[in-house]
Amino acid sequence: MHFSKLVGAALASSAFVLAGCGGSDHISTGPHLVADISIPNVTSGVNFSFDISTVLGSRFFFTDRNNAALDEIDIPSKSFVQSIKGNGGLAFAGVGPGPSSKSGPDGATPVGNLIYVGDVNSVKIVDPTSGSVSSNIGVSTTGVRADEGCLDAVHGMFMISSPEESPPFATFINTTTQAVVAKVTFTDSAGQPTAGLEACVYDPASDNFYVNVDGSTANPHGELVKLPGAAIRSIPAAGAQNYTALQGVAMYPEGSCDPTGLALGPGTDIAVGCREATTGAPLLLQIFNRTSGALVASVNAGGGDQLAYDAATNRYYNASSRWTASGNASTNGACSAASPCTPVLNIVDAGTRSVVTRLNTGNNAHSVAIDPATGFVFVPYSSATAPAGCPTCAANGFVNGGVSVFASH
Repeated sequence: MHFSKLVGAALASSAFVLAGCGGSDHISTGPHLVADISIPNVTSGVNFSFDISTVLGSRFFFTDRNNAALDEIDIPSKSFVQSIKGNGGLAFAGVGPGPSSKSGPDGATPVGNLIYVGDVNSVKIVDPTSGSVSSNIGVSTTGVRADEGCLDAVHGMFMISSPEESPPFATFINTTTQAVVAKVTFTDSAGQPTAGLEACVYDPASDNFYVNVDGSTANPHGELVKLPGAAIRSIPAAGAQNYTALQGVAMYPEGSCDPTGLALGPGTDIAVGCREATTGAPLLLQIFNRTSGALVASVNAGGGDQLAYDAATNRYYNASSRWTASGNASTNGACSAASPCTPVLNIVDAGTRSVVTRLNTGNNAHSVAIDPATGFVFVPYSSATAPAGCPTCAANGFVNGGVSVFASH
């Protein structure tokens, strides 16, 4: 472990730990960095392209475009296990010739003992037991990715978004047959394609899917869309329907959010991670009432991509890769040498809806998952110098790229 990395993480949290003590948190030492895990072919100077993380059993998984693989880490030993790759038609796209829209793998969602992984034109099914890609489900032929997904385990329905299609659409897959059963397109009420789709989540209590829409005519900086599960299941087999035509659909304005991550919280709360692209705008984590769509809290803890909720600690964990020293968005919301970012793991108490602590993380650390059994939080990151825009990363000890492991308490 790099000593300066441990010290930097401790300093970043020291101002907030006292505020997080007491109540129902049962925190003795406070969240802190405990380990760093290296990844094959990721070293100093390498721009590590990764995306979404998840936990299944005693293993942490995340999508790794540099190695065109789903990487697997053993949680108890905090050690790298393997990069799961496919062959031929089952191979992941890897780092594409252009932007991330043509790269894969992307999203990763546990479905039983399998993991459904978004890739270019498809969803690939990974069997962690055999360490292989077992099948491929085509959702498109346009050469752009199927990105983030979510599972309705009650009805055996998996949803995955294709944000760069025109118009964007979500594909619904029967997890028993692994067949595409429906598609929902995203053309807004003004007849324009929405700006894209971000994270989704299914709420079994209300039988609703929720998805962050990047922007619509009515809500140019984002809206939270509620898609009733019954309406999805009523679409004729292998048919398509536009989201505005679904019975019971609701669109909740998100203000200047430019949304990314999404997580169900306690009660009727649903948290939205914002990554504001408006220069100088406060970087927010917004909490809505998922029944009424009412905004109940705005917390200065945004600038991230993936957002996770942990019931054991009753906290949200936001991988805020575009956090800044001021807590406001950098120029156009992007990190650069002229407008740098200071990545952190923002931890927010879901009960008080307030920041508990901020821990330093590595460059472009936008992905996060927490293991409920151990309380370990996993955050992949890139090398300090690539991509540009994180002058503090090397000084904080996050030099080579890899996966940081934090204790949640």
